[in-house]
Amino acid sequence: MRIETCSFCSQPVYPSKGIQFVRNDARVFRFCRSKCHKNFKMKRAPRKLRWTKSFRKAHGKEMTVDSTLTFAARRNVPVRYNRDLVQTTIKAMDRVTEIRSKRERAFYRQRMSGNKSRTLEEDRKLVEDHQHLLPPGERYNQTMLGDSDAAEEDHEMVIDDEIASDIDSDMELDEEEEEELAAVQAKNKKSAMKQKGKQKMLVGGGTSTD
Repeated sequence: MRIETCSFCSQPVYPSKGIQFVRNDARVFRFCRSKCHKNFKMKRAPRKLRWTKSFRKAHGKEMTVDSTLTFAARRNVPVRYNRDLVQTTIKAMDRVTEIRSKRERAFYRQRMSGNKSRTLEEDRKLVEDHQHLLPPGERYNQTMLGDSDAAEEDHEMVIDDEIASDIDSDMELDEEEEEELAAVQAKNKKSAMKQKGKQKMLVGGGTSTD
């Protein structure tokens, strides 16, 4: 059975779950829960709500351009059953899921690489601006601030170098995975074209194979 996608938040809608709404123009909308259905009826834009996938993609929090995302696209093309093609597709699905999870982790590390330094800078500025609220024994002068800043900068540089090395290793793996995915796509396309060439249209509208 087909796993549908929520028309509002883009979450998966499994069989026998969710809500289905048919508009007057015969367009079908599927919702994973009543929360999405109510927001849709109130004509709220999904791009303006932080808990939807469209908001996260619009603000750079998720991958938008990647070769693994094309495998999830819906294709309304009938293909004759072939056991070898089905087995190859199942293996490719598992491999694509593994590759996508690796790339999502690398994307997350790259996106959050400077978050720790920004947080430390904000905390440091907050302490500097509110020295009068601290007890006299815990206050420190500008020289102590300079020493602590230099130590923290060295530590942050080491962390950034480690993150950069991890991202480089993931990118090297991605090149190999791209070649593997391209080979799987070419094999599936070749088998589909071979099956299509074997089919011949009959006068009555049916199909037959030689």
